[in-house]
Amino acid sequence: MLQDMTDKIIEIESESCYGMGKNLERTKVMRISRKPFSVKIRIDQKQLKNVESFKYLDSMLTNDGRCTCEIKCRIAIKKSCIQQEKGSFY
Repeated sequence: MLQDMTDKIIEIESESCYGMGKNLERTKVMRISRKPFSVKIRIDQKQLKNVESFKYLDSMLTNDGRCTCEIKCRIAIKKSCIQQEKGSFY
């Protein structure tokens, strides 16, 4: 089903006059599930790379759908900001 949707997007993109192209080296795929596994999607006879996580709109998305990585990252950012503020008072 996902392969069919991808094929349709590629078909529309090739027929359109918007001049949008695809960069297969940068295009990756990730399935979000409690039991993550690889997804096989092909574009122009090339298998897309599966990833376990990626950053989207400044949030870390993982293939298991958990947010522990995102929470730890935000805590680390806030901690470094607080430490910088403390250092500026002295």
